[in-house]
Amino acid sequence: MALPKKMWSLAKTLIWIAALGATFLLFAFAGMRISLKTLEVTVPDLMGTPLDEGKTATEDLGLRMRIDTSRRLHPTIPAGAIMLQDPRAGVATRRQRTIKVWISAGASPSQLPSLIGETEGTAQLRLREDKVELLRIARMRSNRYPNGAVVAQDPPPAATSSAVSVLINQGERTSTYVMSDLIGAEVDAATAALRSQGFRVTVTNDHLYPNIPPGIVLRQYPQAGFQISLGEPISLEVSR
Repeated sequence: MALPKKMWSLAKTLIWIAALGATFLLFAFAGMRISLKTLEVTVPDLMGTPLDEGKTATEDLGLRMRIDTSRRLHPTIPAGAIMLQDPRAGVATRRQRTIKVWISAGASPSQLPSLIGETEGTAQLRLREDKVELLRIARMRSNRYPNGAVVAQDPPPAATSSAVSVLINQGERTSTYVMSDLIGAEVDAATAALRSQGFRVTVTNDHLYPNIPPGIVLRQYPQAGFQISLGEPISLEVSR
């Protein structure tokens, strides 16, 4: 009788071990499923979304975006908006996956207006009204063209295109100078030299220092070594 009892006790122990093992495996499997679920996201619907908004939507979900460089005509989706995506919206996918998108070129290419001579703001307004994408703005400095005006565009006026780049003049670069150290200089000589170069100089003599004769520069603004342009004010404090 002792042997069957021992066998029955051993059998019960094995059953308990098996039950505990099954429970552990069940919880481990459930935990793994939950962990995998937390790494999954649903691909958003990007169709018709402006490119910047589409980038934000994908980044917020932990997804990446790759933009196809070719643009295609689309009868309803405006130029610059997303017209196609892969994978499609609603698909469950893992985070960090790359979503490939294609950008619409609009319903049909537009005949570009002439932007030459227009200000930057006016040019952008005209392009928005004509639903033409502004691809790139380059800038230059010259005294041959009005400041802030468009001096060139690519493609040229009257060309058929859904996008354009422009070159804008920022005006002639002004000369700059390094501010001299005037501390200890005689104020009349310093102001005469500065004003002869086109600088505006103001002088204040509020300070009385022993052993320093009147008319000596004690402080200056801008300080020595600072960059300064013609016409900028210079302030000198002198002894009295």
